[in-house]
Amino acid sequence: MTEDREEEETATSFRVRLPGFIKDEEEVGLGDVVKRVTYAFGIQPCGGCQRRAAALNRWIMFSR
Repeated sequence: MTEDREEEETATSFRVRLPGFIKDEEEVGLGDVVKRVTYAFGIQPCGGCQRRAAALNRWIMFSR
């Protein structure tokens, strides 16, 4: 059953083009964006944050 769930997760991932907003990196996931913003506000990441970031990265990726 986990194989079916993995296929569903990869099937529902999205790629969003943001020319001009993504500079150095080729692709940035939504989880990485949230992680950078929360870190900028002084919130330290925890284990749950890492899992959330990984899930969001699988869901949406931003590219140039």
